[in-house]
Order: sequence, then C-alpha cells, then structure tokens
Amino acid sequence: MVDKLRFDGRVVLVTGAGGGLGREYALAFASRGASVVVNDLGGDKKGGGKSSSAADKVVEEIRSRGGKAIADYNSVEDGEKVVQTALDAFDRIDVLINNAGILRDRSFGRTSDLDWDLVHRVHLRGAFNVTRAAWPHMRKQKYGKIIMTSSTSGVLGNFGQANYSAAKLGLVGLSNTLSLEGKKYNIHCNSIVPTAASRLTHGILPSDVMEALKPEYVAPYVVFLCHETCPETGGVFPIAGGWASQLRWQESAGVVLFGKGGQVPTAEMVRDNWANVTDWSGHKQPETKGALNFPELFVRLEEAKAASMLDSSAETKSVYEKVRQLKDNVSTFTYEFKDVILYALGVGVKFQEDFSHLKFVYERHDNFSVLPSYGVISAQSSVGPLVSLASEAAGIPLDFSKFLHGEQYLELYKPIPKFGTLTNTAHVIDILDKGKGALILVNVTTKDDKEEAVCFNQFSFYIGGGGGFGGKRHSDHAKSLVATPSRSPDASIQEKTSCSQALWYRLSGDYNPIHIEPEFAQMGGFSTPILHGLCSFGFAVRHVLRQYANDDVTKFKAIKTRFSKPVIPGQTIQTDMWRDRNRVFFQCKVVENGQIALSGGFVDLKDITDSKKSIPNGNALALQPMNAELKSEAFFKEIGQRVSNNPDLVKNVNGIFEWNVTKGGKPAGQWIVDLKTGSGSVMAGPCKQGKPDCTLTVEDDDLMSIAKGKANPQQLFIQGKLKVMGNIMLSMKLGQIFKERAKM
Repeated sequence: MVDKLRFDGRVVLVTGAGGGLGREYALAFASRGASVVVNDLGGDKKGGGKSSSAADKVVEEIRSRGGKAIADYNSVEDGEKVVQTALDAFDRIDVLINNAGILRDRSFGRTSDLDWDLVHRVHLRGAFNVTRAAWPHMRKQKYGKIIMTSSTSGVLGNFGQANYSAAKLGLVGLSNTLSLEGKKYNIHCNSIVPTAASRLTHGILPSDVMEALKPEYVAPYVVFLCHETCPETGGVFPIAGGWASQLRWQESAGVVLFGKGGQVPTAEMVRDNWANVTDWSGHKQPETKGALNFPELFVRLEEAKAASMLDSSAETKSVYEKVRQLKDNVSTFTYEFKDVILYALGVGVKFQEDFSHLKFVYERHDNFSVLPSYGVISAQSSVGPLVSLASEAAGIPLDFSKFLHGEQYLELYKPIPKFGTLTNTAHVIDILDKGKGALILVNVTTKDDKEEAVCFNQFSFYIGGGGGFGGKRHSDHAKSLVATPSRSPDASIQEKTSCSQALWYRLSGDYNPIHIEPEFAQMGGFSTPILHGLCSFGFAVRHVLRQYANDDVTKFKAIKTRFSKPVIPGQTIQTDMWRDRNRVFFQCKVVENGQIALSGGFVDLKDITDSKKSIPNGNALALQPMNAELKSEAFFKEIGQRVSNNPDLVKNVNGIFEWNVTKGGKPAGQWIVDLKTGSGSVMAGPCKQGKPDCTLTVEDDDLMSIAKGKANPQQLFIQGKLKVMGNIMLSMKLGQIFKERAKM
C-alpha cells in the first residue's frame, strides 16, 4: 500500500468551511494530521446575516474525531483578522483554501451596484485580502499552498450571473499571477473549478444529481494539490463527482496581415482572411467538456459507472457498427387540406364561439393554417422502416405491445405548407441500453418541393425488453429536456379529451393497435386503449399557442417533451405553463388522477404575447384562480384601496411584488401588488408588466397574522414560513402598506 499523504505539523486555513465543500476540505485535512482553521461568517447564501454556529459545528466534529481545529468568524473581507486567528492558535500558516462565496443572481440589466459589489467583495476581494495576509508568512518560511475556487460560470459564463462569472474568472487570473510570483519562494497556487452539491445549488439541481455530486468527491483532489509532494502550480482543474481534468488555453495557427509595402492592414483584409484567423486545422481545438458542460458531465459519469460494471464486448461494439451502417430512409409524403383538417380535429380543435377554430378546420378561411405539430405526421411515415431495421441489426425483438414513444423534439424552419408533397430523410443516430429496454433515436429532416427545409424531428422510441446488451445509457446527440420550474404556473389550460379522440387521431397515420384494440392494449400492460402520446403533444402545442401567440402559427419555433404517463380518451388534459422570455416551460397532467403525462417540456416561440382566449368544454385560462375561502382575499382588497388612496406609494416604493398565497402548503391564490407602474394597482393573477421585482410566498393564515400585527415577518422569514425571492431589500418597503392594522 502506498504511503498515506499526511499533513502533520501543517496549518490549513479553509474559508467558508461551515458547510458543503469547505466542511469536506476541513474534515479531510484534519483527518490527515493538519491543524485546521475553520473560517465561516455564518451568513446566508446571498451574504446576509452572521452566526458562529456553522464554524463551531465543524470544529466540534473535527475535535470529536481526535483532530485539531479552531473556529474563525471573521468575514474574508477582513483577511488580516482571519490569518491572525491561524497565527495566534498555531503560529504559522501552510495551506490556504479560498472557498468562501455568495450568490446574488440577476440578469445583467437588473444587476445593481450592490449585487455586483457584494459578490466581488466576497469572492475576488475576499480571496485577495486573505491571501495577501498569508503571503508574507509563506514567503518567510519558503513554503505555501494556495487554492482559488473558480466556477464553470467563470470559465464559460452563465445567464444571470454576470457578477459571479466576472469574479470567478478574476480568481483564475489572480491564481496564475501568484503561481509566477511564488515560484522562487516555493509557494504554489492553483485554481479549481468544482461542481458539487452545496447550499448554493440547493433547490437548483435535482436530488439524483445532488447525490452524484457530493462534495466529498472533490476533497481528495484538493488534498493532493495541497500536499508537499504535489508539484503543480498555475493549473486550472475542473472537478466533479470523482472526475477531474486540467484546462489550458490554446490558440489557432492564426495569420499575419500587412497591407502593401508593410502598411497597416485594412478591415477588408481582415474580413477576407477571417477564416484563417479562426482556422484550427493545424491545432486541436480544446473542447469544453467534463465539468464545464454539466449535462455532458453527468452523462459521462453515468457511462463511466456503467463501464465499471460491464466489460465492453465485441458483440456490443458490433451492435453500434451495424446501426451506424444503416442507410438513410428517404420517403415522400403527399397530403391535402382535408388531411390537415383531420389532424386538427384529432388533436382537439373544436367549435368556439368566436369562430377562431375555423382557421384550422376550414380551407377557405382567410388565414387557413396548419398546426405546427403536424410536422411530426409527415416525418413519422419515414421512421417505421428504420426502427424495424435498427432493432433487427441490434438483435432486439420488436414487440409492438411493448413499443412506446419516449420523447419528441420538433423544430419548424417555416410554417408547414397547407398541402403538397414533402420529402423526409430519416437517419438512426443512436441506440441506447436502458436496462429493461432499448431506446432508438431517429432524426428526420423534412423538405418541401423547392428543396427548402421545413422542419426537423427527433424521435425517441422505447422497446420494452430490448435492453441488457451492455450498451451506453445516454447519447450526446439527444435533444435535452428541461427542468420544470418549482414556482406556481404562470398559466394553466384544462381541456377534456373526447372518448373518440384516439379514433380520430389514428386516421392521421399512427395505426398502432394499442390505441384502439383492448386486447392489444392489455398485452402492453394497459387496462384499456390509450391516447397517442403525439395527440397529447398536439393538445400542448395548441394550448401554448392559444395562451402566448394568439393562435399565430408563424410564432412557433420548437418543442421538446417526454411522454411520461398515458392519457385515456375522455380524460382531461391540463397544460401548466411558465414563461421565460420567448421560452415557455410546460407540463401536461391528467386532471382525473394527477399523473404527469408530458414532462420536461418547453416550447420556443417568437415575439410572444399573452392571450386571454379560452378553450371550450374545459376551464378557461386559469392562472391560480382566486379562492373564496382565502382570508387574505380581504387583505388584498384593503391594500388595493390603500394604493388607490395613496399614489405616493409608487414613488416611495418603486417595485412590483408577486404574492403567492398557499393553504396547507398548496398554491391557493396569486396577487400582484404593482407599486411601480402608473399610480399603482393590486390585481389577481400573474404579472402583466414583465417579471416582478420581488416574489413572496406565505400561508394564508400567516399573511393575515402579519397584516394584523400578530406575527413578525422577519421571524417568519427565518423560520422558513415566509419565502422571499428577488430583491429582498425592496421587500422592507412593504411596511408602508401594512399601516393602520385596525382595519384588517
């Protein structure tokens, strides 16, 4: 057995060590003989508050295991004090882990000076202050190991984290310089780019991902980088889930440009030679994989895990070779206006009092349109033969009673023609081993008679009983699903399907007997024939178009979703929608049993609006409708009156507040208190003027207790009973509308 890496006699200072990665570092070094200074201010993840409990718990844990540790409660902005704690307790400092951090995420246009400054003060200036205080002591003893904690956001950027990204990449630059200046003093400095579950990622990453990215997987790499036998300095190391790599900068071969006679080149010369500037043919371009691309990293981790359990065999390799060698299937699809109308009826278009249904079912309508989801009909006609060939090549028995549509991606390049002939080119791009079944991915590109691309589809088919051949579980080619937002939906539409829905839909080309023949459905494990997944898919597209595009098909761009649970003809589909600029996240559930039928979905639109049209034979648009049993309904009526009587509130507050009221932990009502627009207003439902500045979630009874002065909002916030997102400081101004409690 190799010698264990020890740190006896060494003093290690870890900032932000009260939990997550910092705690794991402190425990790891202490277990190897180091004297550890556990620094933690004890604030929340946005930099507010202060407490000694976080650091004390880690120190107590180390001491209970026989280790040596002392707590430090100073902010990293007071670097001298933090380092002095180490010197007073242990008379030296050998290793410094700059780990402390906070988040104040905002889109760039909404980032305030405070949001920017706080993040930089903790991450970049904090690391500078602590390192500057430790530097002369490391120089004197001619030994030191320093770690800067960067982030994938710093290396690649991330939406809503301009402040955080800039600070994190700044740490890489600081580390690079210190590695140069520290060489002659035997001081090594490296940057790490960890991806791990922590308080900063809690509520952002799914539970299975949190489990795969435990902080203890990162600590061993940090321990080695800080050991005296490690020669590394000036490196940048992405680390996650037991996996690590090293980043480096590279440049293309480039080109040298001069004008005639050695003159300065013109902009036109640069334009004409730009391909040479960006030509990587002479050098290998670095790929942003691993921890820099989290979805890909997670796939790689799972594949590595599977590979450690299964030996790769020649038989498995031959499966992929045979599938790759399959020729594209090229077919044509001719249709008339009546086929388009039949499809519209199949996905639930029905009579509406405003006659808006006519554009989808009447060929002489001035704006006769083809529903965007019809793009799957032409494509699927070319898929069947390829799926049969792929399953045969892989040696997978194709049992249609166990054959299911798994996921679907559709992208439109232009509106689908009202009639004509389309050419589809289908290609099997991958086959995956899901254990109990196999998954076949097929891409289809559809062109019109002018050879112009109309749409692109990616079909994902699940073959029950076809797995276990030792193949990979994930594909780099698969279009990704998205996480469903945790907040209440911005809009919901309910619509009851017809008991004859599957009978109508199958006439558009999907004749799988599982949708009509009871005995065949039972062979597949269903008590009764089920609705086509692509029929529910069509309902979802209609609902999103109705809500956000006023049924304008030219605004549709793309959709992706997973078929999670079946819908029985006659059941009610509820499409819940969350808008984020031109993307609408959605899921469809069966109202009668609460099961999610379509999950992980999104629709990308162009220049979306917010329609108020309704769907017949179901509920009208329902954005968290008012609940007459809510006590707080009277509160918002009173607040509305106060806003009306006091126009100065808008000038004094200047903010839009979204109130999500719950009852028994479940969403029950939603109100917008607009103290920013015009003379102010209070209304039920979603925010109509962009996103709210501050979102508050609270139980109905607790809100009334606040209104009556019987409960302290700060205490409810600390107890987790009042949740505040967005501009928390702005919420402090709400006290102005809680005056005159006697009227409540």
